[in-house]
Amino acid sequence: MKAPATLWDVMHFDGQSWSHPRRWTGLNPRADLRAPFGRASSSARPQGWRACVGWLLAILLAAVGVPAAPSAAEPEPVRTTDVTFIGGGGVILHGIVVAPRTSGKRRPAMVMLEGAGNRGRQELQPAAEVFAQHGVITLIYDKRKVGYSLLRRDYDLLAADAVAAVAVLASRRDVDQSRLGLWAQSEGAYVAPLACQQSSAVKFVITVGAVGVTPAVQTAWGYDQFLRHAGIGAGLPHALEITALRTMISAGLFPEANFDPGPAWHQVRQPLLAEWGEFDRVALPRESSTAIEEALRRGGNTRYTMRFISGVRHNLNFTADRGFDRITSLPADYGAYERHWIDDLARTEPSRLGTAPITETPPPVLAPLSGAAALVNLGLILTLTMGFAFYPLAGLVGYIRRRSMAPGLGASRLSGTERLIVAAGLFTTLGLPVYLLFLMITAANVIGPVVVGRPIPWLLLQGSTAAVGVCTMVIAVRWWRSRHRAERTDHHRLILLAAGAVLLGWVGYWGLLVP
Repeated sequence: MKAPATLWDVMHFDGQSWSHPRRWTGLNPRADLRAPFGRASSSARPQGWRACVGWLLAILLAAVGVPAAPSAAEPEPVRTTDVTFIGGGGVILHGIVVAPRTSGKRRPAMVMLEGAGNRGRQELQPAAEVFAQHGVITLIYDKRKVGYSLLRRDYDLLAADAVAAVAVLASRRDVDQSRLGLWAQSEGAYVAPLACQQSSAVKFVITVGAVGVTPAVQTAWGYDQFLRHAGIGAGLPHALEITALRTMISAGLFPEANFDPGPAWHQVRQPLLAEWGEFDRVALPRESSTAIEEALRRGGNTRYTMRFISGVRHNLNFTADRGFDRITSLPADYGAYERHWIDDLARTEPSRLGTAPITETPPPVLAPLSGAAALVNLGLILTLTMGFAFYPLAGLVGYIRRRSMAPGLGASRLSGTERLIVAAGLFTTLGLPVYLLFLMITAANVIGPVVVGRPIPWLLLQGSTAAVGVCTMVIAVRWWRSRHRAERTDHHRLILLAAGAVLLGWVGYWGLLVP
């Protein structure tokens, strides 16, 4: 059976979009269709007698049995029911079932899996309600907090949770078990193929923004998209996308970083509908669709549809900034194609709908680092902090205790240059890892003002690094002159000189010296 044309399938004509993304809202199709062509002139409007003739013809056609054009199905009212079930490892999970109010027949159903993070059931509830209005029963639940966090996650365990949720739906009388499946978004699409292997009750899979590469590569590519969009250059992109990620992975702080979804998709035998938005800035749609398709084919599964949807972003919501915003607005026809696809699971031929967006920047290559790399960086941070902070802290302790300080340890013995290198050195040593960690936690979505291709915090870090460099050279000259004059060597100068030299080498590795 051929799928009916939908809003997204007809938006392109000869490869060119005939409606601007900002003009086409999808919320008022009639107004959207009129907008590109303008209002009709008064001379083009039908006269009164013509309108009467039109009505008469319509009545005559109806009388002789000519069918009228089908109207869009009215959305069904929905109801929600709280559910509690036991997931993997005995963890108790809570969620809701969103279903049409009308009963009396068995309906298709699916468990919806959210992406990365733990935003709760409300994250997917708008989409779940739309699916229920199209007659699809959905179950959404709060992701586990035990065993899932920023620093810990296990996709097999999440798959066990999904299978338990599927069992809840399978026990309902209004669910058609031959049309019971999974809907998975983003990171949830890592989990869905694993759940398919754990349970034969899963009869189909729908993914949104599925990723076909490892989480580490996908994360690095996503950072690059948002940094480039903000106009950031210099050394920050490489520091965040490559150096920081490799260090986090080597330290074991990026769980499931190297998970390869290919083998899992290779084992999937259920029909798959994989969807990506035109402006997906997270999932590498072209590379991911190719990787998943190749894995399915190698496993002998040809029952799949790869669908690329115009005008929407990673989670298939509308976008006003080519995928770099977070507008929460589903298209007017959301869920219609998915419902039709579920009703036609018997199809066996593969298909592609739409055109995969072109990847402007290739996915990065993340060479593995040994576990010692993270320890070396941590050791350098501690050493530099102690080197720069030793004399100010010693002076503070001496002041508090009201004792005379030993020669060379008094804060008063530090010159202006030495005080500056202490302040700049501490700011750089502590500020660099804190800022990179902040960018990683926010997925490079919170950047702030950009000046000459650099965010303000990065620019300040480069300025403090330059100050350390200048002060290091001044202290080195003073120390060299004091040696020739046979003056007693000040140990604090040697310590600050060594700390400054080490710092410059360390920040060079992190890209702060890139002009």
